[in-house]
Amino acid sequence: MKKIVVINGHPDPESFNAVLAQSYIQSALESGSEVRYIAIGTLDFNPNLQYGYRQRMELEPDLLQALEDLQWSDHQVWIHPLWWLGMPAIMKGFFDRLFLPGLTFKVNKGASTTGLLQAKTARIITTAGDLSIDVYEEIYRSSGLVQLQKGILEYCGVSSFQSDFIGPLHELDHEARKSWIEQMQQLAIFDSV
Repeated sequence: MKKIVVINGHPDPESFNAVLAQSYIQSALESGSEVRYIAIGTLDFNPNLQYGYRQRMELEPDLLQALEDLQWSDHQVWIHPLWWLGMPAIMKGFFDRLFLPGLTFKVNKGASTTGLLQAKTARIITTAGDLSIDVYEEIYRSSGLVQLQKGILEYCGVSSFQSDFIGPLHELDHEARKSWIEQMQQLAIFDSV
């Protein structure tokens, strides 16, 4: 049985990202996977890493639960909108506060690091309001994907990745949105195997 954690980085609990997450979760559960859900925008935590790495801030209960969910999982599904070519501020704050030395990576002698989220896979689903996949890849070099995949998750030990891009959202009519919701169900079935 696959253990999947779905992480929604959109701050609005009524966003299209939340709809996509729920569609994925329902299908993954029906496929026999165990699923946990982290809606970052609903968590109660201070997103400001006030002291940098100089002084450790106490993790709030919601962050401790999120860490436990991430460590529990075999597969992570990150769903987030692309804002200013990156993730929303609350999602960045989630990483700043939770993805810390000793929790998701360790610093070795000689300043090399080892990720502590080893043997985990991930799917990254990015939505964009006004960008097409061609513009995102060719002009902006998949900036948000690079940040999340290379700069954070791979650094912390997550290995195999799949990514999906949905946009521009403002051009999607009801039928196109319905099609993406159905595609989330198919991705969940695929990921559950």
